[in-house]
Amino acid sequence: MTELKRTELLSPTKDKETAFAAIDCGADAVYIGAGAFGARKNAPNSLEDIQEVVNYAHKFRVKVFVTVNTILTDSELEEAVRLVKDLDKIGVDAVIIQDMGLLKRIIDEEIRIPVHISTQCDNRDIEKVSFFNKVGVSRVVLARELSLDKIKEIHAANPNLELEAFIHGALCVSYSGQCYLSQYIGGRSANRGECAQPCRKKYSVLTSEGEVLAKDIHALSLRDFNASKHLQQMIENGVYSFKIEGRLKEVGYVKNITAYYRQELDKYSQKSSSGKVFLPFAPNPEKSFNRGFTDYFLEKRGECFNFTSPKSQGEYLGKVKECKDGYIKIETSKELHPQDGLFYEGNGFLINKVIGKKVYPNRPVKIKAGTKIFRNSDVVFEKELNLPSKRQIGVNITFENGILRLIDEDSNSIEVRLAQGEKAKNPEKMQETFIKQFSKTGESDFYILDIKIESELPFMPVSEINDLRRNAFKELLDVRLKNYKREIPPKLSYVKYYKDTVDYRANVHNKTAKEFYEQCGCRVDEMSLETKLPQRPVELMRTKHCIKYALNMCKSPQKLVLKDEYGKIYPLLFDCRNCEMAILNL
Repeated sequence: MTELKRTELLSPTKDKETAFAAIDCGADAVYIGAGAFGARKNAPNSLEDIQEVVNYAHKFRVKVFVTVNTILTDSELEEAVRLVKDLDKIGVDAVIIQDMGLLKRIIDEEIRIPVHISTQCDNRDIEKVSFFNKVGVSRVVLARELSLDKIKEIHAANPNLELEAFIHGALCVSYSGQCYLSQYIGGRSANRGECAQPCRKKYSVLTSEGEVLAKDIHALSLRDFNASKHLQQMIENGVYSFKIEGRLKEVGYVKNITAYYRQELDKYSQKSSSGKVFLPFAPNPEKSFNRGFTDYFLEKRGECFNFTSPKSQGEYLGKVKECKDGYIKIETSKELHPQDGLFYEGNGFLINKVIGKKVYPNRPVKIKAGTKIFRNSDVVFEKELNLPSKRQIGVNITFENGILRLIDEDSNSIEVRLAQGEKAKNPEKMQETFIKQFSKTGESDFYILDIKIESELPFMPVSEINDLRRNAFKELLDVRLKNYKREIPPKLSYVKYYKDTVDYRANVHNKTAKEFYEQCGCRVDEMSLETKLPQRPVELMRTKHCIKYALNMCKSPQKLVLKDEYGKIYPLLFDCRNCEMAILNL
């Protein structure tokens, strides 16, 4: 039988509480932001909190990655370098970066911490991924827009490089690192962790002559990613790390989605961490925040957009059968509860009471028969989610000739010689009591796989057995942590860049980043758009989402524009050869 490949389930964490929950629900690795320089500016964490996460994670052979993935000013770069050195000291397993100035400093100062190249670097070309591989980075995070075939091609060209791909969560409508709309509108740069999410706002779609084709729709708002049906092929095509988006998401979301993908990945691969997960709930991704799901471009172009609302729609219940006299009837097999939240066509309400098939909303509603209705808050499921999950490491225990031996699932072991006390008057009863008490692992980090008693035990009171168990587990845990080995990456180096020149889209925001490209044989023609807006029409966003496709206008020669809620116009450029759309400045 062919051995399953080893993979990594990577979960988002906004703080240490969420990190602990993700680990307990089966994550093989977590990513978290530090106090500064993360692409989610509203999710900072102190070094002390990150240290706690590292200590907890490493018990289960779970890795901790820290995002330092914004572009940096010259004055910020020094602080970012100090941060990376501090993260290295506290045992972080890798840093995720975007800024090439920071990469240059890591190379020049030989900081031996694994480097992951953020998806913010727009990693969609074989040539770019191959460049970073030759530099010597440990991993590249791929663009979300890649097809299964493209992932396979990138892996074939770089078989020794770890590839990380998104599998679930919110989708940036733009290629990551290539969205300047928020910066252009209000000076809040997505590349600096300050995105104002203009893609979730309302726009009207007009022809260049002013004819309104669609009024006040969420024209740039995408559904949420769900690649669960493609995990096996992604594994076969070379993905090692399977990434859940959501570093701003609440702990319940992270628990549910992590637990779901743990179960799904275990069908096709071996986990890269240790321990068994014990859950008080049945994972279901539809019950967590989602705008409807899409598998995006993994196989082919589909309906990836949601023009109705950027809000969470939740799980599909069915269609409205009747709405009158203060109640509605829904054609559904699912049980509904008071205080559940229901959602339809961008609107929502809570359930006051349920009597038979009649659902009474907390406010007057008028819903046409046949309208699809969803539940975006399930109070029973939320209560189950709030119960503690537990992760424990399997241990085999043997006792023979006065020696108690514990061996965990990763072959870490300890031996304890028991004092020769008085003989048990009833050896069988003593053995039964010993096994019973030693199996009470409770809130410890271990659970018992098997206990074998190969020779007669001395008499021990229950309190002594309990103390022995606690002390033995503590000693075994100390051995596990001592034996944890971080990856020591090879020395990074400069290699020829695959382009001769780059412009503002390379996001060169400091002079050290410029020096990096020059040292790699590439001329920087423009600094970042955040430094200075080029004095010419430029792309504020490039995306695989196409409004012409969404409006069934693929063959139309008409030129289109977007108009925002304030009347500002944005010309659209359609690159039909590559099936892409760009938003331009005037």
